[in-house]
Amino acid sequence: MYRFKTDLKYSDVTPKQDFLSRRQIMAGAAGMLAVGAFGQPASAKPLPASRNGRYSVDIAATPKEAATSYNNFYEFGTAKDDPVAYADALTTDPWSVKVGGLANNAGNYSYDDILKDMALEERIYRFRCVEGWSMVVPWIGFSLSEFIRRADPASGAEYVKFETVVRPEEMPGQRRGILPWPYVEGLRMDEAMHPLTMIVVGMYGETLPNQNGAPIRLIVPWKYGFKSIKSIVSMEFVSKQPTNTWKVANSREYGFYSNVNPNVDHPRWSQATERPIGQGLFAKRQPTLMFNGYADEVASLYAGMDLRKFY
Repeated sequence: MYRFKTDLKYSDVTPKQDFLSRRQIMAGAAGMLAVGAFGQPASAKPLPASRNGRYSVDIAATPKEAATSYNNFYEFGTAKDDPVAYADALTTDPWSVKVGGLANNAGNYSYDDILKDMALEERIYRFRCVEGWSMVVPWIGFSLSEFIRRADPASGAEYVKFETVVRPEEMPGQRRGILPWPYVEGLRMDEAMHPLTMIVVGMYGETLPNQNGAPIRLIVPWKYGFKSIKSIVSMEFVSKQPTNTWKVANSREYGFYSNVNPNVDHPRWSQATERPIGQGLFAKRQPTLMFNGYADEVASLYAGMDLRKFY
C-alpha cells in the first residue's frame, strides 16, 4: 500500500498486432527512455496550483517527456506515439461541456465556467493502464464532486455518464473503425463523489497538452486508465448504469468497474505486475497493488461485491 503524506484513510485493448508491431515496441522504448523520438508534446501554458499533500502519493513522478509522449488516446490512433504526433490538430479553445440528464442545473458550461470559483490544486497520483504499464503524474485540477454539486443532480441520479468529443476531421483515429464513437465512460455516483476522483485541467505545472486529454479530462486513480476519459464534452446524470465503450467493444475482457485488481487477470495476460514508464528499457516490473494502492480509501465502496464478477 502506498503511504500518503498524511495519515488520511482514505475492447479489446490495443490490438495484439499493433501492440507487437515494431512501431509499437519502438514507441514503448521511447516512452521508457523519455526521449522525444516521435515529436514534441502539443503546446501547453503555465498553470500554477498549490500541492495538495493530503491526496498525493510520496513517490517520484514519471519524467514529463515520458508521460506526454507515451499515451493511449485511440481518437488519434492505436500506437503510443500517435497522440503526440497528431493531437496538435485538435482545437481546444473555445470548449464547453454539456451537462444534462437528471440535473437541476443542466446546461452548457464553458471551460471558464467550470474553472470559475474552483481552487486548482496539484495532486500526485498513480496511473495504471490495463496493458500493464504505469506512471506517477502530478495532475492539476479539483475533485469532481465540487462540479457535481454545482450541477445539482436531481433525485434518481445514480450514475454519471461522460463522452469525449467527436471530430474526425481533427482526430484521425475516429476515421477508422477502432471503436464505436463517441468514447463513453461512466461512474457510479458514490465513485464520482469520492474526493480522489478528479477533474483534471493540467499536469506538470502546465495546462493539459492535447495528447493527454486537453482541455479537460477525468482521473480516477484506483481504476485502469481507460476509465479516465479525455477531452470531455458531455456529462449526463442518469438512473441506469451506462455502457462504457470498452464494454461495448469487448464485454468479455472489459467490464464497467475496471478497478485495478492484481487478483483478476485480463483474459490474455496477468495483471499481477506492472512496468513503470520512464525508467529505461530494463526497468524492473513491480507488483500491482490492489486498487492501484488506494485500497484504504476506496475499498469500502465495493464492500460485499464479488470483484471477479464486477470487474
